[in-house]
Amino acid sequence: MKIDKNQFAELNRSTGIRHAQQFKFLADDLQKQGIDVASLVDQLSDFQVAIPSWALGAGGTRFGRFSFPGEPASLEQKIEDVGVLHALTHSAGAISLHIPWDIPQDYTAIRALAQEHDLIFDALNSNTFQDQKGAAKSYKFGSLSDVEKTVRDQAIEHNHTVIDIGTQLGSNSLTVWLADGADFPGQTNFQTALENTQDSLQKIYKHLPDDWKMFIEYKPYEPHFYSTVIQDWGTSLMLANACGEKAYTLVDLGHHLPNTNIEQIVATLMLKGKLGGFHFNDSKYGDDDLTVGSVKPYALFLIFNALVYGMENNPQNPYPAWMIDASHNVKDPLEDLLQSLEAIQEAYAKALLVDQKALKTAQLSKDVVQCQELLQAAYRTDVRPLLRQARQQKGAALDPIATYRNLDIRAQLIKERGTNSVATGL
Repeated sequence: MKIDKNQFAELNRSTGIRHAQQFKFLADDLQKQGIDVASLVDQLSDFQVAIPSWALGAGGTRFGRFSFPGEPASLEQKIEDVGVLHALTHSAGAISLHIPWDIPQDYTAIRALAQEHDLIFDALNSNTFQDQKGAAKSYKFGSLSDVEKTVRDQAIEHNHTVIDIGTQLGSNSLTVWLADGADFPGQTNFQTALENTQDSLQKIYKHLPDDWKMFIEYKPYEPHFYSTVIQDWGTSLMLANACGEKAYTLVDLGHHLPNTNIEQIVATLMLKGKLGGFHFNDSKYGDDDLTVGSVKPYALFLIFNALVYGMENNPQNPYPAWMIDASHNVKDPLEDLLQSLEAIQEAYAKALLVDQKALKTAQLSKDVVQCQELLQAAYRTDVRPLLRQARQQKGAALDPIATYRNLDIRAQLIKERGTNSVATGL
């Protein structure tokens, strides 16, 4: 399905008067503070977040998965779902595919469909964390780090294939998340596993086209519970440096031990020019993949404060690749993604409101109280009128979730796909 802007024009008009009043009140207040509101709205209008193809269906746990009616049962339907999100928000203009779950059958047709929905293809994600149908070797005891060279070669070749698929789609980046690790002490030699991984990544890196980037993700635990080979940002950074200037660290909000200072990690990586990608989600206990901003909204704001500072002051760091990486076990996946997009934009807008010059002055004068006041003044600002104005400026829905429900989009998807459709790859 495809949404036409005329479908929600009337709903926008019905809420437009109230929005105009709220926006004028906020804009007047911000302008008195010396903030260029028009520029701020433009920045919000231009901010785009990639939607992963695997997030469009219901997620799952180690104990089971409960499908959601009307799930996308093909790559074409996944692209259509992202098109719905982008039409409603104008902030989801890219889709990130997972291989081999989303291998196109007709590249020309798939690219044309994406273009029809005003979408581009973001980073492609390889998969060596599960055995693939017909594969000669198993990844049960590892892939890029395995002690057996033939296993490593198979995993390397898979990543080469993913790059080749990406070039046909117009993508320019590869994300490698490695599930390799150990469940028991003595199961693996840490140094051997790291050396094998570095050698494998270097061979993958050599296959990258000149204009591509490679993002190396990290995670402290799971699926293994004694060790993972790339367990933290430092290991990822070492591996990226060993590969070359086109290799970067990728930060996933859920891939940290409890209470890790993620904003400090972000700041350090951007200073070194090595933050390549960022995956948004939220959590209470671990890698819960919950809706962005649903549990720790202030932490998300602080992270964005570091990101905004880095984007303004670290030209050595490329513009990060943004993506949502979440799992939807009980919500309508599209509504959940709409909530995440809103939370990301909200945190970004609040970070843009931080008076960085005043904050620097307070830091240099060691005025700790004023530092906190400046941050919290931005955080406490209700920036939702700015987000609505940015959407209005691009012809999107003023209230995406209300519009989604008003148009009864899920019912339309169920009518087209049935109640028993299952998202591919999950």
